[in-house]
Amino acid sequence: MTDAPAYVPPKVWTWNKENGGQFASINRPIAGPTHDKELPVGKHPLQLYSLATPNGVKVTVMLEELLALGHKGAEYDAWLIKIGNGDQFGSGFVDINPNSKIPALMDRSGPEPIRVFESGSILFYLAEKFGAFLPKDVKTRTEAMSWLFWQMGSAPYLGGGFGHFYAYAPFKIEYAIDRFAMEVKRQLDVLDRRLADNEYLAGKDYTIADIAVWPWYGALAKGLVYGAGEFLSVQDYKNVQRWTDQIAQRPAVKRGRMVNRVSGDPASQLHERHDAGDFETKTQDKVAPAT
Repeated sequence: MTDAPAYVPPKVWTWNKENGGQFASINRPIAGPTHDKELPVGKHPLQLYSLATPNGVKVTVMLEELLALGHKGAEYDAWLIKIGNGDQFGSGFVDINPNSKIPALMDRSGPEPIRVFESGSILFYLAEKFGAFLPKDVKTRTEAMSWLFWQMGSAPYLGGGFGHFYAYAPFKIEYAIDRFAMEVKRQLDVLDRRLADNEYLAGKDYTIADIAVWPWYGALAKGLVYGAGEFLSVQDYKNVQRWTDQIAQRPAVKRGRMVNRVSGDPASQLHERHDAGDFETKTQDKVAPAT
């Protein structure tokens, strides 16, 4: 029935540093910094410290969408945080996000810097600050916020649940994979039913709800995460596929996906972003050409 060895939980759990699978080197049961390291500060009011995981992509897409609307105050510096190296445990990063997770944002546009952490909170903060991608009428605004919070509550089952046990765990556990595959397919069905009668998640307009959900479930729908597209029959969710393709064509989304990316086609990787022109001159195919 299962490849997992028999396990009886001890009376008191203790930390085994070697029992963390692919992420053993960065997972730990305590918070706080592991080393002193100040974060760099660039020239723009908004300073982003991130990596192009789905949670990081949410924020860079949002910032690029704001700039595309003409909000010059949304100019930003995006600094690369290499979570595999433990950069998120540096003292400067922990000062911004005590939870040591990317993305983290500092807004230096006012008299005192404001820190913002958790990707959903950052999206909401930027939407409020610039008055964009969040509807004004109460009904549609509430719908957008409901789907934003749906994503925040649902994605851990996709990433930390299904993704971990399907792709990253040191051995396969049938029960765990079945449990989370069932939940992820249920989530895809939730989205598919909503998008059957609505162009976007909150209705006819593109909002922070779409910006939050797309990096996770759009990537899943295209088989780009965990190598699980065929396993989950993602092609069956036709409305999710339509929505995914529609958002992927947005120029700001294309740019946002590139920022802080360290994998894939070198032309799609912009490790740091400090100016709009960086997309043309500082992608990895240009700064580190293949030999």
